[in-house]
Amino acid sequence: MKKEDILHLEKLMNFLSLHFLKKNCWEDVTKTEWSYIVAEINDLIIRDNEEKGIKKAADVLGLNYLYEHLIINKLKKYYHNENSVLSKPNLAKLSLIVKVLGYSNYIDFINSHTGAFNFNDLRIDMDNARQNTALLDRLVGCWYSYNRNLPDNPSEAKDNRIWRSAMEIYKSETSGEYYIERSGGDHHKYFGKVTAYSDYVFIIMNSNTFIRQRHFISRIKDIKEKLKNPEYKLHELHFISTCISFNQEPIALFEIFQKADRKTFIADSISFPIDSDEIPQSIIKQLEDTEANRIDYR
Repeated sequence: MKKEDILHLEKLMNFLSLHFLKKNCWEDVTKTEWSYIVAEINDLIIRDNEEKGIKKAADVLGLNYLYEHLIINKLKKYYHNENSVLSKPNLAKLSLIVKVLGYSNYIDFINSHTGAFNFNDLRIDMDNARQNTALLDRLVGCWYSYNRNLPDNPSEAKDNRIWRSAMEIYKSETSGEYYIERSGGDHHKYFGKVTAYSDYVFIIMNSNTFIRQRHFISRIKDIKEKLKNPEYKLHELHFISTCISFNQEPIALFEIFQKADRKTFIADSISFPIDSDEIPQSIIKQLEDTEANRIDYR
């Protein structure tokens, strides 16, 4: 294996660590946890076979495949001695793993993760203010984000649609910070940090595949008083988000975050017709005015 092969394998292991355990580094994952990840992947493989109507028994992974074959015999051996002669892992098995996670094959996964991501690159600091952790704790969970990502001239839109992205907010076990993952089109994802000061919520995200950053700000009036009620739950948040669009124009959008049920949560970005049954009526009412939902930056 060349060093490049090792780095690619390391990205896969870090991706699996983050995806299944919310751990940023493969070195923080125990042998038992690797077995758990294998079991989860095998369940996905079996389910995929059943959905495709394949009667042949699914080609699943051995319970210790990730830990023994990839961690011990590849990554740890390499970092113990970089001159070690290592054989390449089975490409078919690596492709099998990433296919059930939404990629075409292992090469597609590598191409989709060309840049390293570091949560520490993201900073929203207000030295003279204390973070509202009570509010942040209420934000933990699965969310859908709805917006109208329209052309610069809304009249040029081919049809009337609403874009729904999937997000998860969680608290890091190691740093105590609040992280967010957001789905994007074509397998790319956003990773970011969530902070809250007083009744304001700030989110900053980077893409893992290209140079693009998104910023969000929201205000929840009287949140201090609302949080005194133990029965109070946050079901919906309104944000202003800004970013650079794919055709290089700066855009500012009105976005609605709505809490989602983890049991039925679909971790993907989907564009729906505005009259789709998948879009709650309350969302449609707020987003159907195209002029109000594309903020003029000029």
